[in-house]
Amino acid sequence: MFVHCLGVAAGGGYPQWNCACAGCRKARAKPETASLHAGIAVSGTGEKWFLLNATPDVHHQIATDPVLHPGPEIRATPVAGVLLTDAEFDHTIGLLMLREESTLAVYGTEPVLAALTSWFPVRELLSDYAQITWSRLDIGKPLELDERLRATPFLTGAKAPRYVGRARHSPLGDSAEWEIGFRLEDTVTGGTVVYAPTVPRWDGKFARQVASADCVFVDGTFWADDEMSCQGAGSRSGRSMGHLPVGGPDGSARALAALPAKRKIYTHINNTNPILDEQSPERQWLTSLGIEVGRAGLEVEV
Repeated sequence: MFVHCLGVAAGGGYPQWNCACAGCRKARAKPETASLHAGIAVSGTGEKWFLLNATPDVHHQIATDPVLHPGPEIRATPVAGVLLTDAEFDHTIGLLMLREESTLAVYGTEPVLAALTSWFPVRELLSDYAQITWSRLDIGKPLELDERLRATPFLTGAKAPRYVGRARHSPLGDSAEWEIGFRLEDTVTGGTVVYAPTVPRWDGKFARQVASADCVFVDGTFWADDEMSCQGAGSRSGRSMGHLPVGGPDGSARALAALPAKRKIYTHINNTNPILDEQSPERQWLTSLGIEVGRAGLEVEV
């Protein structure tokens, strides 16, 4: 199985266009440290590739990774589909960018597909532009993507996007299937990769999903729960936004470090998170634990 990291930034990118935090200032001063939105491309054979989420940067992500380039026929593309982990804007806006008479398969849970029908009507908007097959994901049910690639969705959280909102009285508003991760398996080698960009808690159920994985991409949005307020970048806590912080005695780093996985990689990292700075004490501590911070261009084979 081949996994290509296309970017690691949380919503807004890095730097974020309207942010002057210390991290964003550094990224503007050194553009080589900037990052596109978080996403990966995965393939079992190296021929058909599937994107995990379609970010606002999807055109740039495809352009910078040669395996995703079209050809040899003029309108042939190796990008065969998109697997959605949620219905957030930063994971779905890219679907609109893939509209040029493409033939794609898009997979999402029932509430995610409903959100893209009713509140953010991507399905209707794309109906005259692209041949898209919309398929529902069932939690725990394996999906065969190519001759040797299998993806099994599992629940991570139940937080609906803000644009859905309880005020709309959605019958799906309280669904437990708003946020998922994927366990990706090479059916020939047995290699496994877990991709989970939203992890509100590291409970027993999540621990079982990552316990035997060879590689884990996990939510690294915030270093600290009060990171936004401490930096004057917002008032909401990390946990209220559905993200377990990396640092601290009950943060995800200690649990991640304890896993037997060969590769342990943080993704979906907010612009305020100091781990984006290679020289920061937080980044150096993660390195000492054997934990990587993802980057565009990083490749994993299992």
